[in-house]
Amino acid sequence: MTLLNSVKTGQEQAVDQWSSICLLEDIAPDTGVCALYQGEQVALFRIGDSDQVFAISNYDPLGEANVLSRGIVGSVGERLVVASPLYKQHYDLATGECLEDSDLLLKTYRVRVEERQVQLS
Repeated sequence: MTLLNSVKTGQEQAVDQWSSICLLEDIAPDTGVCALYQGEQVALFRIGDSDQVFAISNYDPLGEANVLSRGIVGSVGERLVVASPLYKQHYDLATGECLEDSDLLLKTYRVRVEERQVQLS
């Protein structure tokens, strides 16, 4: 599923730094969805039935494709990760760091849930 957010003017963005992307219920527990945010594909991941959501770039730099939202959510030790569906590298959901190759680092986004709306900044 790909979700699109509404486009805001520069003046509106200056006042409101958070953009609503989707409803929390649009993301099934322990899965990801892809959303278009400011012209970039972002992978949003919901952890369990909670309102804890992470947002990272959807682009897998090793596989050179926008596929991370289709990866498998899990943990390695204490770190919450997504495994790339292509070559299975693990990316830390909080930092964007690749656990197998420290040279690979994904862009991360600030995310919050307000009144069941998932918002990015």
